[in-house]
Amino acid sequence: MNKKEKEFVKNLVRSVENFPEKGVIFRDITTALKNKEGLQIIIKDLTERYKDKGIDYVVGADARGFIFGAAIAYNIGAGFVPARKPGKLPTEVESVEYSLEYGKNSIEIHKDAFSKGDRILIVDDLLATGGTAKAMVQLVEKLGAKVYELAFMIELVDLKARDLLKGYKVYTQLKY
Repeated sequence: MNKKEKEFVKNLVRSVENFPEKGVIFRDITTALKNKEGLQIIIKDLTERYKDKGIDYVVGADARGFIFGAAIAYNIGAGFVPARKPGKLPTEVESVEYSLEYGKNSIEIHKDAFSKGDRILIVDDLLATGGTAKAMVQLVEKLGAKVYELAFMIELVDLKARDLLKGYKVYTQLKY
């Protein structure tokens, strides 16, 4: 994504003050996604970055990671695996609990999602504290696959999630 495209997309992201609680500025990506040019720039950038990298599967985090993950997987010729909130997947799952800015949650992937050594791209919309991303890394590795990189549309730099993800390549399109 070139500088002009970054600025264009960044201007499409709506900032909502005091949501979900007082003092928080929520970066609402829905305004960028509904803009056809904005959505094309986001997906094109991620597709170009990961094509021809030998990615076997793209793992998208529930729920906005699905938006980017499925499109990227399709464009690069990889499979798509959803990482879901508890109770959403119908067969045996592997699960990891993690901390959020506002509490705890867990995330699950089907136990048969990958084969040993598969190359995985993890995708989500936002990198904040890194809890969800780290949990997805742990799930991928528990199942014997290897994380190629983690990709996000937005990174909230002050929350220092990269510290939690040391040792893994992280790509973000926009930084706040």
